[in-house]
Amino acid sequence: YGIPFNLQYLAHWPEYFIVTEAPGGELMGYSEYGATALMLCMFTIMGKTEGSVAREECRRHVTALSVAPEFRRLGFTAKLMELLKDISEKKGGFFIDLFVRVSNQVAVNMYKQLGYSAYRTVLEYYSASSGEPDEDAH
Repeated sequence: YGIPFNLQYLAHWPEYFIVTEAPGGELMGYSEYGATALMLCMFTIMGKTEGSVAREECRRHVTALSVAPEFRRLGFTAKLMELLKDISEKKGGFFIDLFVRVSNQVAVNMYKQLGYSAYRTVLEYYSASSGEPDEDAH
């Protein structure tokens, strides 16, 4: 995502824009602002609120969750999802949703282990590049 998109999320839903910092002070979060920044970015979660608490349809949506390869399989995704869940419950959220590529079985299995399930498949949700076919999402 670009800078305007990220700033819009930060302005509207700052409580769901979580960036972490390593003990040495370097950022450990989501970024697309150049190779140097990407090398420093390890993990983050970005979400938003959809629906209405008054109508009991308020949900949280995980827009982006990124974990750098060297920090995968260490439990950071579970911690970030738990933090998002805690914030959501305090604000009256009824559930959390997200999309994941059907082909990303590592992520699909991880979310299943965290208690999430595939509600439906959205055909051609992810746009392809270089003439490849679009990809479905759960």
